[in-house]
Amino acid sequence: MGFSRRTAGRLLVGAGAGLLAGPFVVRLFAQDQAPNRPEFTIVGRDFHYSPGRIEVTQDDLVKLTVRSEDVSYSFSIDEYRIAKRVPAGGSTTFEFRADRPGTFRFYCNLTSEGGHSEMHGELVVRAK
Repeated sequence: MGFSRRTAGRLLVGAGAGLLAGPFVVRLFAQDQAPNRPEFTIVGRDFHYSPGRIEVTQDDLVKLTVRSEDVSYSFSIDEYRIAKRVPAGGSTTFEFRADRPGTFRFYCNLTSEGGHSEMHGELVVRAK
């Protein structure tokens, strides 16, 4: 198979089409960027969460570690159907997609000690 003028012409036309379409293709796929992956550690101690507020952007894939420095706790966000148990002196790590904007309360759903009901904070999800 030889390299003819016709083959060379086709290669040039194909390369030109690629150059012209290139910016369009880049714009088309730039909208589907990978989500941010913020990571947070929330510490439970003396019946308080620290920090008591975390902020992310809509569609972030959030990695959250909840750590206890004393007794057992839990971590719940009703709107995201999250309910995780944190053992005394231990930690629990999980991920979720922050797919809707708003301010969401997180809290401890345990009832074994009165201080658990005082544990709360907020997740703020900013719209894109």
